[in-house]
Amino acid sequence: MREGKEDIYEDVGYMKYTEKNADTYDKYRELGGIINRADYEDALHKEMAASKESGEFVIEAGAIARHAGIELENEKGTVDPRAKLFAVLRSYQKPGGNNHHGQMGDQHLFAEALRMLGDSDALEKLIKAYPNMDFN
Repeated sequence: MREGKEDIYEDVGYMKYTEKNADTYDKYRELGGIINRADYEDALHKEMAASKESGEFVIEAGAIARHAGIELENEKGTVDPRAKLFAVLRSYQKPGGNNHHGQMGDQHLFAEALRMLGDSDALEKLIKAYPNMDFN
């Protein structure tokens, strides 16, 4: 990240990400996150800029969350940051056009979104809801 840059993200609901709070990536890694720092920061930036246009992926995030007993905070005209970040990760394209996270299942990508936003309570619910999946 560039030195001297002001806070680049507003409150994402679960973790305030700022230049001064660089340990958010470390927290993400402590929660078992596997995405590299550059892709992590890029995805968070895209989540903040994303609109509610991610339709099918947001619906899929909702289905996963409901199964796990996670309540998404979708209000009229807005989409929960966890669902938006899942949509960003699901549609993420690396330079060259290949789907970088295409090898990961939807539940795994939702887990990554939860980790990235520091939502350890929801992550725990997700892991318990899918006992036959390895989220590590």
